[in-house]
Amino acid sequence: MGCKGQLIVISGPSGAGKGTVCKSLLQKNDFWISVSATTRSPRNDEIDGVNYYFITKDKFLEKIETEDFLEYAEVYGNYYGTPKSEVLKVLDSGRDVILEIDIQGALMVKKSYPNGLFIFILPPSMEELKNRITNRGSETPESLITRFTSAHNEISFVSKYDYAVVNDTVDSACKKIESIVIAERCRVDRMNGVFLKEENINE
Repeated sequence: MGCKGQLIVISGPSGAGKGTVCKSLLQKNDFWISVSATTRSPRNDEIDGVNYYFITKDKFLEKIETEDFLEYAEVYGNYYGTPKSEVLKVLDSGRDVILEIDIQGALMVKKSYPNGLFIFILPPSMEELKNRITNRGSETPESLITRFTSAHNEISFVSKYDYAVVNDTVDSACKKIESIVIAERCRVDRMNGVFLKEENINE
């Protein structure tokens, strides 16, 4: 009997580089990343089923009622959610799944799937975080303050996670996460008793 895959939930403040880290992890490992559903309109370069599942608000609300999401949230008038059945199917096949979601969503997943592996991506310093947000060049002075304040508040939730990984470089952050995943696979309580059969213990 094989073990299930691990649900790897990755969050972090804006500017911490979690998206870049996840992209690099997918290139180097056989992880599967969940595609979220959203009610917002697709951007020019986005493909339905690849970037997001684009659905109507009525359909989304219907899926909430039937508990079809592992987590969901409303952000700036649009809904975002992680389809449950797809994720569970991949986990049952033995493959590890990455969810790159915000803190609100991660805490929802933790309630319904406490055996998940929750990893928080941190910047090397608050100064570096500020530099990364500033260097995007897409922020006004007002939105920069808002984002930085929000990021500062988000970091206070790090204690809700199992691990914190400092993203000093993408390669280093990926190696840390890969090491965490390997270590978690070796935990006795994650082996579902596959090797610890009663008859073997009593011999």
